[in-house]
Amino acid sequence: MNARNPLGVDQTTVEHLASLASITVSDEELTLLVGDLNKIIGSIDKLQDLDTSGVEPTCQVTGLTSVWRNDIIEPQLPREKLLALAPDSKNNQVKVPKVL
Repeated sequence: MNARNPLGVDQTTVEHLASLASITVSDEELTLLVGDLNKIIGSIDKLQDLDTSGVEPTCQVTGLTSVWRNDIIEPQLPREKLLALAPDSKNNQVKVPKVL
């Protein structure tokens, strides 16, 4: 544990995470994971030191306002015409070749 990361990641935490993920971790891997996870959390924690007071919040950087279209039901071709466009049909359905 340290002042910046009061939760800290210890062996018990990594063992618990491994249990939740249903994976087996050796003692050597456990030691490495404790160190790696603490480094990752430490790196992320450094972001708290950044002065972002002059930065506007951003949720969209491409200029798009909406990438979703309205879900509007529009007139469709009758089934008979659609089946007539298909290369093959059977039992009032489009027949396709087997994939497997």
